[in-house]
Parts: sequence; C-alpha cells; structure tokens
Amino acid sequence: MARIQRAVAQLKPAREDGITQEAMAAAGLRAFFNIARDWGLSVDEQLVLLGSPGRSTMFKWRADPVSARVPRDTLERLSYIVGIYKSLQILLPVNEAADRWVRKPNAAPLAHGGSALDRMLGGNVSDLVAVRQYLDAVRGGWA
Repeated sequence: MARIQRAVAQLKPAREDGITQEAMAAAGLRAFFNIARDWGLSVDEQLVLLGSPGRSTMFKWRADPVSARVPRDTLERLSYIVGIYKSLQILLPVNEAADRWVRKPNAAPLAHGGSALDRMLGGNVSDLVAVRQYLDAVRGGWA
C-alpha cells in the first residue's frame, strides 16, 4: 500500500487540459525573463518578484526553464506578473510606455506615491495581486 501511495505522489500533476505544472513553469519562466528584460529589472529585483529562490536557482531557471522545479508560490507569482504585463500592454499599447509605467511614481492608493514596481517589490504575493487588481479595474474588468 505504501509503495502505491509513493508512486501516486510521484505522478506529475496535470490539469484537466493535460498541461503539467512543469510546462506551465517553463512557459512562465520564459515569459518572466523577457518581462524582466523589458522592464529593466536588476537581478535583485527579479529575485524578489520570484519569491527569493536564491541566485544560483534563478540562474538555473533562466538557463533551462524546461527542467526547472518551481514551487507553487513562484508559479502564482509568475501568473500575476504575466497578467500585469499583459494589462499594461492593453492599457498602453506603445511598448516603451507600458514598460516604463512600472517604474513611474503613481498617485494611486496601491503605490502610496511610489511606483507599481516599488509595491511589487514588497515581496508578498499580495503586492502583486494589488497591482494586478488595480490594472484590471482601470481596464474596466474585475477588481
């Protein structure tokens, strides 16, 4: 019985559509590192946004996203960051303006006079959620 439980626990989790967590992680990491380039994020900023995985781990993820073992928390962070990026591309269709927005001071309550990036670098998933919800509300979507 224990052997069967171990075998079941080792199965790769897949969603109903057949996409594995590994495939989602690889796609999310590739997108994240492109976003990091577009936003001009430093290594330290990338580490915070990813949930502080450690420098060597982050560089391994960048070099080989397909074999990355990404914790659930990081997958959630990747999802919010990609959503933030997408919202900015919709709201500010000029790529450079969308990419600069994350660093500009913002009077919205979410940023307290700082930038959206300052808020996201608070280190908590809830900071990413706040920025995503703000952008969704500005777009006229769900807040």
